[in-house]
Amino acid sequence: MKKEKILVVGGTGKTGRRIVTLLEDLGHQVRIGSRSASPAFDWRQPEQWPKVLESMDKVYITYQPDLAVPGAFEAVAQLVKYAKETSIKKLVLLSGKGEVEAQRCEQVVINSGLDHTIVRASWFNQNFSENFLLEPILQGVLALPQADVKIPFVDADDIAEVAVKSLLSEQHNGQIYQLTGSRRLTFVEAIEEIAEALGRNIQFIPISIQQYSEGMRQQGIPEDFVWLIEYLFTEVLGNPMVSETTNDIEKVLKRKPIDFSDYVQKTAALGFWDLAVEV
Repeated sequence: MKKEKILVVGGTGKTGRRIVTLLEDLGHQVRIGSRSASPAFDWRQPEQWPKVLESMDKVYITYQPDLAVPGAFEAVAQLVKYAKETSIKKLVLLSGKGEVEAQRCEQVVINSGLDHTIVRASWFNQNFSENFLLEPILQGVLALPQADVKIPFVDADDIAEVAVKSLLSEQHNGQIYQLTGSRRLTFVEAIEEIAEALGRNIQFIPISIQQYSEGMRQQGIPEDFVWLIEYLFTEVLGNPMVSETTNDIEKVLKRKPIDFSDYVQKTAALGFWDLAVEV
């Protein structure tokens, strides 16, 4: 297999760092796109992007914090413009399943004239261990809206593997993959599985989105993040498409998706949910 030069935008994030590891293990030359890298990549400083794109063959794009937020469309459009000017051959975009706003960004990639693959992901398993749900789990009390919505949580390891396959093989050009787990769980059921694996009680409290938003504001959470969470819990979780499962992971990887229970057992064994010991 030809060794590629690949820029991984968001290369220190949940999917990005996994993609970096997989590509490096295969012997490809990887450039991490992050503010701490050299050359640095910052979504707020587009004048830096041509230098980061220079000499690369392909690009994996993940937008922080989400493609649905204001400004994402303009930023992705500018990055794609620079990618064409620097002779990038292929783009793989991480998008959101059920996110109508994100589809505007997808169209920029699809209409770029470059080889491309769109990877739409459902809610990550890792939101429970590497994101905003970790602290409430450690505290033993989780209060969330949309308690009854069935979600086919997908594992970041599966997303990374699909992205790598898409980056390296022409057979995935022009494809839109919608990645989900094979099992649909409510937040209540997911927390019950985590609590059972840990042998601890974790209380789940169903609340309204208004109550959740107000709680975030009282904690001093930035307003743009509050907006994003409101969007995810209303527009995305309110979209019936979110509950649909697909076989796209099996189609690409020739195996079943990682089950939520396997994720829980692995994550518990690695100590992500271990309680801090007071000295």
